[in-house]
Amino acid sequence: MQWVAAGVVLPAWAATAQAQMALSAAINVSGSFRALSQRMAKAYCQQHLQVMPLAALDVLAKVRKQAQAGAADLAKGSTAGAWPADLSRQLEEVQKQYTVLNTLTATAPSKASAAAVAEQADRMMTAAQTATESLEKLARAPSAKLVGMAGRQRMLSQRMAKQYFLLAAGVDPKASQTQMNADAAEFKQALQALAAAPVSTPAIRTELELGQAQWLFFEAAMRRHPDTKGMEAVATTSERLLEVMDRLTSLYDAALREVLG
Repeated sequence: MQWVAAGVVLPAWAATAQAQMALSAAINVSGSFRALSQRMAKAYCQQHLQVMPLAALDVLAKVRKQAQAGAADLAKGSTAGAWPADLSRQLEEVQKQYTVLNTLTATAPSKASAAAVAEQADRMMTAAQTATESLEKLARAPSAKLVGMAGRQRMLSQRMAKQYFLLAAGVDPKASQTQMNADAAEFKQALQALAAAPVSTPAIRTELELGQAQWLFFEAAMRRHPDTKGMEAVATTSERLLEVMDRLTSLYDAALREVLG
């Protein structure tokens, strides 16, 4: 591993390796809220369209558990005074937006409510992106950005699926298609950037190869007409791609912690 390129520099607020390791985990957890927001909206749209509705309900239940656990983990840092005040406020904003989204997804789905959930999911995603970027800046290590980038891939996989379902539901089709195309371009570019990054292990390389293969399946699914078979293909392949990207993010998190010692 070419760890020299990692360039770890301790920020003034965190003078210990232990604090930096906690920061690496926080980047992963905070970043996961980006994906959780879009995954909730995707599952809610699936319910509206009656695409594998029982699986969609299961996804919503899992997301709520993950959000609760993630919030508890991040709250520990705020309670212990580990985060700067601005960052604590940003993390509180993520929770505020999640609470609104959680309430909306508890209502019976309709075309109008699916649109409202999608908009709120984007608000939550934006708040989580802001907090994650602040955490990356605190780390001041290029390898920390890899944790954030891999984590953002989780979000993109779910937002593309969400946009596909919004397109199927007839919710602002032009905007849905435009966002889906932009996300696909970003996802492919990020895959290339991760593959070229100096921070690597055999496990990371293997997961990147799996991610590339799974991306091809998902990309092909998104090109299908949004009929029942097409929507089921997007639902299943988006979940598989998320699993790979989640494992990859955890591997980058572990690699960064190893650097920080």
